Amino acid sequence: MAAFATEPEMMETCRDLGWWPGTDGWEIEWREGPFATEVADLLIERVREPGFPGPLVGPLAPVTPLCARLDVMGVSFDLRAIDPLGLDRMRARPGVWRLSEALDPARRTGSRQPWEELLGG
Repeated sequence: MAAFATEPEMMETCRDLGWWPGTDGWEIEWREGPFATEVADLLIERVREPGFPGPLVGPLAPVTPLCARLDVMGVSFDLRAIDPLGLDRMRARPGVWRLSEALDPARRTGSRQPWEELLGG
């Protein structure tokens, strides 16, 4: 979960995010949000050990947009995306997770303000 915390949109765009111990590892499941391939790519990129030459994350089965089975430092993780939208589509969609940006008083530009985008004005 610490790897996900480095990319706020990864968790904030998910609905019904849940994780629990499975029979031989951990199960992580979410609705909407990113594709399983995007989450797998993030984990492969972010889970690193200084001085260790190789990756600490690798696929245990073929990775698809809906499912990924990964080995993360010897522990298996099953990732399941239910009705995923993908990060590109989620980033383009205004939503509540962008509210902090909209309410930032230090952010002033000549263009439309983020709160105008959120409220449709």
